[in-house]
Amino acid sequence: MRTADWTESVSVLDRVTAVFDAFGEHDEGLGVSELARRANLPKSTVSRIAADLVAQRFLDRDGDRLFLGVRLFELAQSVEQPRRLRHFALPVMTELRDATGQTVNLAVLDGADVVFVAIVHGEPTCTPLARIGGRLPAHATALGKAILAFAPEDVVGRIIQGRPDVHTRHSVSEPSAFLRELVDIRRLGVATEKEESVNGRACAASAILGQGGAPIAAISATGSVSNVVPDRIAPAVHAAAITLSRRIAAAGQH
Repeated sequence: MRTADWTESVSVLDRVTAVFDAFGEHDEGLGVSELARRANLPKSTVSRIAADLVAQRFLDRDGDRLFLGVRLFELAQSVEQPRRLRHFALPVMTELRDATGQTVNLAVLDGADVVFVAIVHGEPTCTPLARIGGRLPAHATALGKAILAFAPEDVVGRIIQGRPDVHTRHSVSEPSAFLRELVDIRRLGVATEKEESVNGRACAASAILGQGGAPIAAISATGSVSNVVPDRIAPAVHAAAITLSRRIAAAGQH
C-alpha cells in the first residue's frame, strides 16, 4: 500500500509507474479523480502526468475517461516478437552451432541497423561479434544484407540514400554495387561477408522469411577469418533459415 510519505519521496518515474499500475484488467476507463485515488497521488499531479502521457500516446482520452494507450501495446508487441522468435530459433541455432562449430547469431532489422536478439556461442577463442541488444550497420553485415535482399524497395532505398559510411576498408557502400549484391543474395538465399563489419571476422547469413516472403529476421554463423570460409558454411546456414521459416509458418506466428 502506498502511503502519504511515499507520495512525498518518490521520483517522477515512480509516479508515472503508479499511474500505469492504477489501471485494472477490466477497467473501462478511469477519471482523473479515481486514478489519483488508486495511485495515491494528488489529483493535480495525476492530471499533469496524464496530460503528458496522452500527448505521447501512452494514455488515450475519451471525454473525461483515460485508457491505457496504443503506444504501450505497440511497445509490448515489439518485445513479444523477439521473445517468440527466440523460442523457435534457439534449437535451430544450437544445431547450426554444433554443425559449424561457430557462433550463431539471430538479428532483426531496425532502421539502418541489425539488432542482435539471440546468440549461441561457438568458437571460444573468437571475440563475440556483438551482444544481445547490440547493433551493427545493416549494409556492412551478412545478417543485414540477407534481410535487405528480401526487404521492400523503399526500405533498401532509405539505407542507400543515407549514404552509409564505410565500416571497414572491406565494406561495400557504393549504391550500384550494393544493389547488385542484394540481387545475388536473393537468388542464392545466402549473404556472405569477410571483414566488412568487424576486422578479423567472416560470416554467412540467410533470411528467415514469413508470409509472402517478407523477411522476419536473419540467422548467421560467424567466426574468425582464419577458421571460417563463408561459402563452405553457407549451405548449413541456408538450411537452418529454411527450417526456422517453416517452423514459424507452421505455428502461425507470422
